[in-house]
Amino acid sequence: MELGKTYFGPLWRFVEAEDVTDIDYNGKEIWLTNIFNERYRAKDSFVKQYMTPAFVEQFTNRIANVISQQFNKRNPVLEAETPELRVTILHESVARTGRTISIRKTPPVVRITEESALRNHYCSKEVLNLLLNLVQAKFNMVFCGMPGVGKTECVKFLSGFIPPEERVITIEDTLEIRFSKTNPQNDCVEMKVSEDTFTYANAIKSSLRLNPKWIMLSESRGAEVKYLLESWSTGVCGMTTLHTDDVRNIPDRILSMLENRVDADRLENDIYESVDVGILIRKKKSTRGEVYRYIDQISFFYRENSENKISMILNHGELTGEFPAAVLDRLSLHGITDPFERIREEKEAWA
Repeated sequence: MELGKTYFGPLWRFVEAEDVTDIDYNGKEIWLTNIFNERYRAKDSFVKQYMTPAFVEQFTNRIANVISQQFNKRNPVLEAETPELRVTILHESVARTGRTISIRKTPPVVRITEESALRNHYCSKEVLNLLLNLVQAKFNMVFCGMPGVGKTECVKFLSGFIPPEERVITIEDTLEIRFSKTNPQNDCVEMKVSEDTFTYANAIKSSLRLNPKWIMLSESRGAEVKYLLESWSTGVCGMTTLHTDDVRNIPDRILSMLENRVDADRLENDIYESVDVGILIRKKKSTRGEVYRYIDQISFFYRENSENKISMILNHGELTGEFPAAVLDRLSLHGITDPFERIREEKEAWA
C-alpha cells in the first residue's frame, strides 16, 4: 500500500523530515520523536491552524478507505502500513482526550554502525567485539528493554554480521527489521503474520520447512514464544526482543507469556537450554540534556549439573564477572579464544 503526500496533508512535512521517527497526535497536541530519541512538541500555532476537526476526519477517512475498513465505536482501531510507515488511529470513544493518530517510520536503514556505537558510547570496544563474536558463534540472543529504547535497531545492526549464505527468516506483524533491504546480499525470507490468516505459530512452524539457519522474531509477546524456543532447540539460531528492564527477568517474562502452567513448568529448563544471551538496552539523559541509548546488561543463560544458571558479564554498563566454561568452550569451537577480541574483520571476509 502506498500513501503519498495527498493523504497526509500538513503532516507530510514531518513524514518527509529525515530526522523525525515518530509523529504522535493526542487530540490536542503533536509530539515528535527524532533519531536521537529526543521528544518535543510541535508549535501550538501549527496544530491550531492545521489539525482541525475537518482535517482529522478527512485523514481518517482516507486511511479507512484505502484499507477498506470501517472506523467507528464498534471498530475503534484503524491500522495501516506502507513499506516505510505504520499508521494507527484510535477513535475518540476509546481515546478520551480525542481522536489519536500515531505515525511511525520504519525505513530500511541501520542507524547503528561500529563507529557510531563507539563514538556515541552505545558500548565499549570490548563489548562490541563480544557481541560480534556471539553472532559469529551463533548464540541465540534476546534483546530487552522498555518501549522506545531501540531493541529492534540493535537487532538490525548485529544481524548485519550474519554471513550471506546463512538463510535468515524474519517473522513480524509490522515490517521493522527490513533485513532483505539492509542486507541485499543475504539469503532471506521475510514473513508477515496476521491474527486471522497466518499467525506467529503458523509462521514459526512453516519457517522450519524452509531450511533456515536464523529465525528472527521481531517481538516475543505471547504463546508463540514456545514455538520459537522449540525452533531454537533444533539447532536454528535466532534473535528476538521482549519488554523487561533486567536481563535476569527474561526467563520469568517468557514463562508469563505461556498459555498454561503445564507449558511453563515444562519449558523452564528449555529456556536455559535455548536462550543463550540476554542484552538489556537503556536510554538516559546526559548532563547536557541529550538523550542517548546504551547497552546496560549482558548475561548468559545455561544449565550446569542439572541446574539453571544466569551469569552476568555486563551490569550498569560495566564489565563484571567471569565467562562460564560452557560459553568459552562454545566460542573456541569457532576459533574465538578471547571473547573481547575479534579474530577477523567479518564483513570484509564475507564480502
